[in-house]
Amino acid sequence: MGTQGRNNVHGKGGVRFKAGYTTAKDKNMLRNVVTQLIISEKVTVTAHVADQLSPMADRLITYAKKGDLAARREAARIVRDIYTDKSEKQTALQKLFSELGPRYKDRNGGYTRILKVDNRKGDNSPMCLVAFVLDEKK
Repeated sequence: MGTQGRNNVHGKGGVRFKAGYTTAKDKNMLRNVVTQLIISEKVTVTAHVADQLSPMADRLITYAKKGDLAARREAARIVRDIYTDKSEKQTALQKLFSELGPRYKDRNGGYTRILKVDNRKGDNSPMCLVAFVLDEKK
């Protein structure tokens, strides 16, 4: 029989159960997804991830609208250093500040849209399409 001890503590009793998915993993997953959203301008994720992703993307667009060095550094804390094209001429952060920021300069918030799509085939999880709102002036 195993040793007696408290749950979720290291020591004589050992760790009987520890959640496999931590907050750090969740933050890293959101950083990856928001970077992919900047690159492709739309991404299909679960409904829970979409609810977390939309405010983060809106905050990044607000940083891009400011455009100063401090805003660029704040955005660089979140956006991954990934190239947007095969020729490796533009990173996701550069695209955010050169294309997406100026695109929404006259818009006050609401830069992303969440559209519900069919459930995922494997586990029937509700899926959503998160995309940037197209500007109406063009």
